Formats: sequence, structure tokens, C-alpha cells
Amino acid sequence: MSPESVLHQTDAESMRSIPAGEILLRDEGTRTEWNVEVGPFRLAAYPVTRELYHAVRGRKPDDSAGPRTPMTDISWKEAIEFCNVLSRKAGLRPCYTTGEDRDGLDVICDWQTDGYRLPSEAEWEYACRAGTSGVRYGELHEIAWHRGNSGGEVRDVGTRAPNAWGLHDMIGNVWEWCWDLYDPRVYGPYRVFRGGGAYDPPRGCRASCRRKSHPTFRIDDLGFRLARTCG
Repeated sequence: MSPESVLHQTDAESMRSIPAGEILLRDEGTRTEWNVEVGPFRLAAYPVTRELYHAVRGRKPDDSAGPRTPMTDISWKEAIEFCNVLSRKAGLRPCYTTGEDRDGLDVICDWQTDGYRLPSEAEWEYACRAGTSGVRYGELHEIAWHRGNSGGEVRDVGTRAPNAWGLHDMIGNVWEWCWDLYDPRVYGPYRVFRGGGAYDPPRGCRASCRRKSHPTFRIDDLGFRLARTCG
């Protein structure tokens, strides 16, 4: 894939405009709820693929997974780094200032720049729901690769039905890193990931389901999706 086609695939072809709104977030463990106002932003129609990731990083794939499968085994810190590299290649201002802290607590996000970034947790769920209020935005088998239909493997992006805002794989296929700390008072530097994956039962594939781990954590059903702040 040429640099020009990388940028075309990333932005013009795959980014969706998400309108401003409000979302009620819930934590099932603590049984707390909180409202968040969400400004307009852009979100990729599907998770970052292996094809895109390796083209941007200038590396050859080291596994046999298909080029259109989501890039997995990526830590939160690596996803942050990828966003900055892609922003520079696209001639945009990077969102993140990074340091040497293993826990990633020295990473700062400038939400006003035009570069690529991870969505906030509120942006993620707001975009996932796309105006709906149920457990998920459609019938599970139609919208998601999950334990019941994936055959035990992550599948190509964009092969299940999208939500009303044109976003694929928000539920199922791979979990997706978000920017937010989960609960720093209890879990310290752990970051949120959302959406459920190809190995999960229906309970894990819900719009409100939250999970977390250390920002250096990697696993084979955890990837990420690109966002941009609207100028």
C-alpha cells in the first residue's frame, strides 16, 4: 500500500462525521451513572487493520493473519504512538505528548489539534449507540463477530452490518482501546477498552460493557479505532 492510499483509506474513505450530543455512561460494578456531553468529532468506520498499521509503521507483518483483519496484540501505549506517527505522515499536528512513564500517566492529549487520536470512552459509546438506547444497535449475529459465529478467530473488518452512522464492528470482532483511565482511585493507570470481541459471549458484546487493563497490556482480541476532533 502506498503512502497516498494509506492516507486515503484512513480519512477520506473511512472516517465518519459524528454529531454532537450527550451520553449516559454506566459502571455495572459500582452501579454509578454519569452524563457526558460529546462534541462533534470524526471516527473511523472500522478498527485499524493490519494492512494500515504495517503500512504506516513501515514494517512487514510477522504473522499470517489477513491484511483486512483488525490489528491486535497492540498496547494502549503503542496505539498512542501509532496515532502520532500517522498524524505526522498526514501533515497533521499530533495530539499526544509522550514521556518515559511505563504506566503512561505522563501522556497528554491536546483535544484541539487536528491529528489522529483514540476516542474518549464517552465518544466511543455515543458513536456505538448511534441514537439507540438498547443493549446493542442491532441483532447480534447481524452486527457482530462473537463466540457464537466467529469460528474462534478475528474476522475481516466491515463484514458485519454497520450502525445507523455507518460504523462497523463497534460490537464484537475486537475490543477497542479508549483514551480514558478506568478508575484511577482503585485501578491506578488502567485504561478502558470497549466493544467485545470474537471470543466473547453475548454479555461481553454490549454497548455499555466496560473492561480495563494496564496500558502495556496486549492480547489477540484487542485493537483500536481512530478518531479526530472536528475543526
